[in-house]
Amino acid sequence: MAKRDYYDVLGLDKGASEDEIKKAFRSLARKYHPDKNPDDEQSEAMFKEVQEAYAILSNPDERRKYDRFGHNRPGGSPFGPGGFQGVDINIDDLFGGGFDSIFSTLFGGRQTRRNQRGSDLLYRHQISFQDAFTGTEAEIEIEVMSSCEDCSGTGASSPADVRECSTCEGHGRLRRMQRVGPFTQQVVSDCPACNGEGKTITNPCEKCHGEGRLNKNRKVRFTVPAGIDSGTRLRMSGYGEASRDSRGAAGHLYIEVNHDEHPWFERDGADLLMALPVNYSDIVLGCELEIDHVDDKPLKIKIPSGSMPGETITVKGRGFPNSRRRGQRGDVTIVLRLKSPPRLSRATKKALEDLRSHIDDGATPEESARDEAERRRK
Repeated sequence: MAKRDYYDVLGLDKGASEDEIKKAFRSLARKYHPDKNPDDEQSEAMFKEVQEAYAILSNPDERRKYDRFGHNRPGGSPFGPGGFQGVDINIDDLFGGGFDSIFSTLFGGRQTRRNQRGSDLLYRHQISFQDAFTGTEAEIEIEVMSSCEDCSGTGASSPADVRECSTCEGHGRLRRMQRVGPFTQQVVSDCPACNGEGKTITNPCEKCHGEGRLNKNRKVRFTVPAGIDSGTRLRMSGYGEASRDSRGAAGHLYIEVNHDEHPWFERDGADLLMALPVNYSDIVLGCELEIDHVDDKPLKIKIPSGSMPGETITVKGRGFPNSRRRGQRGDVTIVLRLKSPPRLSRATKKALEDLRSHIDDGATPEESARDEAERRRK
């Protein structure tokens, strides 16, 4: 698939100004940011495409080359053999100017390494089928890497004990030239002296031993919405691990909610399915019955006379709450199953033989099969 024109990606004309390019990028990046579109592969691809277009058009030198040669510039991609890999942008940066320094480092800028967000966490939480139906409030206790309160996450005993790294001059990154085939490419890597932090600590904090973080137990309360699907992940922003950088934001906590199975109901989204064993006499003569239901109201089922095993009965609006459409519920679908009788006494067998002589129409199995097929076609 051919790459789209960078100006088209941002919805701009070729003569767009720097401010117009920045404004277009900020608007589209907010729209497609992964934090606003979790687990959406299409939005993720669009976000990366918007980033790549801005990385080129916001750099005067790269923009001139693109305007002249397009995507077929001499020397190949400016991002190296692997092409553009995307940039981790905090959505908060898009409301200010925080993203400019991130992109400028792609082409040899000298800005300090961006504050990185802490790692995300995943916790699995089991609830009852009933709680999934009604919704519930829940509380969990987790162990999470949190910012050290004694040093405010710096890892140092005092602010004076934090020094700029002399190897990378506080940038957290080192740049070197690397030859790739006939071309020379600039490679950016974390500074080994400070592990990419841009700073060194002369006197570590005694509580966290210079890490700036330590494990703590934390209670988290959250709401499970009515009608939740098993396997749904709820995101708790800022409840994940603290950033290694004292100025970085904490990660997110994802709570995967799963519910127990029900003795006779199975879920299909908001609909409920069940197989109902019934006696032969109930299928032939018809009947009305009630069973316990998850909404605490009896579920009334009317079986019409002359029903057949395998036929379905639908009870409208008595299924699960629809988590996507407030106030609506799914349906309950009942599949009739013929109940196998227990061991029969001689008297019962004799009664059944007499009954068969009254209801047998004398048709062969082949004739009965043809009659049933004809009935279904009608």
